[in-house]
Amino acid sequence: MFRKALSCELLWDAAICESVAERQRWVLSTMQKHGQDLVTMLWRILGNEQDVCDAYQDTFLQLAHFEGGRKPDHVKAYVFRVANNVAISILRRRMAERNRLAIPAIAREAVCCPVNELDAQYLQETLRGYIARLPEHLRNVVTLRDLAEMSYAQVGKILGISAGTARVYRCKAVQLLAVWMGREE
Repeated sequence: MFRKALSCELLWDAAICESVAERQRWVLSTMQKHGQDLVTMLWRILGNEQDVCDAYQDTFLQLAHFEGGRKPDHVKAYVFRVANNVAISILRRRMAERNRLAIPAIAREAVCCPVNELDAQYLQETLRGYIARLPEHLRNVVTLRDLAEMSYAQVGKILGISAGTARVYRCKAVQLLAVWMGREE
């Protein structure tokens, strides 16, 4: 459904293009050029259509309002970084909400039993929560490499680091995540 919305040619209807200020047309072309890749990345991070739509919208609103409508020097890197940060914020809000609505002690014991540990949704949500807690440089690499399934070269290019540094950051992140997930048991 969201894919259809992205490919919809209504964005490029003459009336809309004319109504958009000349200095903001680059935002529409950026949406068209990078939108599908961005949605794919957001979907892998968030796993929820509504959250993906919200993150996508927030990303391009921030792009349109970047320094008073000025175009960033590296638009693709800016868009993916902002989307990554927006997605992490959504995950953090989701975790905070879950903690606020904490399960009673009896239900908590049921969550810890071996049967529920195999619940893929529970494991995904737990792992996403821990990814959100990673330091930013590690979180960005894990998000782009593992969730968005980009190569180390692509990750390095987007983050402005070498592919080797991206590998080292990912290794550190995986080790930290393993320690945190080990505490869950």
